[in-house]
Amino acid sequence: MPFKGGPPKGPNFFASPIHYLQRAMMMLNQTKLVGLVRVSTDKQGRSGLGLEAQRAMIEEYAARTGAQLVRIYTEVESGGHDDLADRPEVLRAISHTKRANAVLCVAKLDRLVRSTVAMTALKVAKVKFVACDSSTANEFTIDIHVAVSADERRRISDRTKQALKAYRARGGLLGASLPQCRNLDQQAREKGARRAGEAHRRNADDAYRDVAPLVGELRRDGLSQREIAERLNAEGYETRAGKPWGQVQVCRLLKRFPAASF
Repeated sequence: MPFKGGPPKGPNFFASPIHYLQRAMMMLNQTKLVGLVRVSTDKQGRSGLGLEAQRAMIEEYAARTGAQLVRIYTEVESGGHDDLADRPEVLRAISHTKRANAVLCVAKLDRLVRSTVAMTALKVAKVKFVACDSSTANEFTIDIHVAVSADERRRISDRTKQALKAYRARGGLLGASLPQCRNLDQQAREKGARRAGEAHRRNADDAYRDVAPLVGELRRDGLSQREIAERLNAEGYETRAGKPWGQVQVCRLLKRFPAASF
């Protein structure tokens, strides 16, 4: 049967089936990369400062190593968070990396983590990752780099707090004390109050999640709320404010975790 429009042209026309099998095997064995770029502030995220440079480094690394770059995730968040649950884009990138049997790729290691706790969480998740600026680094050197970055972050934070404290001592105004910051309408104030309440409840949940099962067990054993408070105090438990437990605190905890009492 003749080819419509003439025979196909090109160097691969007479390629053998083995050639196509080899190309298929190369594609299957090709390393896949999931990229992650990060900036620390919303302003940087809106302006694109730093993001394009990080993308360029990841794309250059993929081209240089012959890897397949399947997607790049963008995060606007501090890399110093100890809890990866506060970094949803990182969690999405990690999930994608694991499901695609890929390697998580960042331009620089401090763009991924500046916390030893978060680094440990990545190891527990068994996520393979590479940093373009230190692609030959091993686990030992990476641990050192993260520890140094975490120490640098703490030092920067301490210096900033000391500077702000000195500024206030000289009569300087910050935040809501500045006239130009008092421009919220009623809707914005209500939204802020709701967000603050949500954050307060979330922090309280996190603070008491570990003690809730014990309180529930004591309640099921027939102890009153006052007796539960006495038991917690006797065993050295404190409230998140560092104060002794009372009947009111036990009552609030049981309302916060209703399943614990059943």
